Amino acid sequence: MENGDVIVKLNEIEELLDKLGKEHPKEIAAFSRFLRETLDNKALTTREKELIALALGISAGCEWCIYLHTQKALEAGAKPEELLEAGLVAVLMAGGPALMHLIPLTKAIEAFKKEHGEG
Repeated sequence: MENGDVIVKLNEIEELLDKLGKEHPKEIAAFSRFLRETLDNKALTTREKELIALALGISAGCEWCIYLHTQKALEAGAKPEELLEAGLVAVLMAGGPALMHLIPLTKAIEAFKKEHGEG
């Protein structure tokens, strides 16, 4: 997968939410409010929450989640080594299939490195 493919996946998320927002505005608005409230800094920082979301995305096998939460974790100040460590925790909890989802994680890290001053 090329770096552009990572961006394609992120665009697919945006397109889906736009479409659903038009077709199911109440549900998507409720989800958006829940999302904002949950990700607000409280006991955990946004960075910590994004690392958790990344690990859960890996364990669930959701490539879109992996790309999105890799990007959001980096934006929140996470380092590539923290992303990989979160990925390994997912593997610990979810086993071999989660290990294979470290492939899209490493691709996402590479795709976003330049945006976040990592090379």
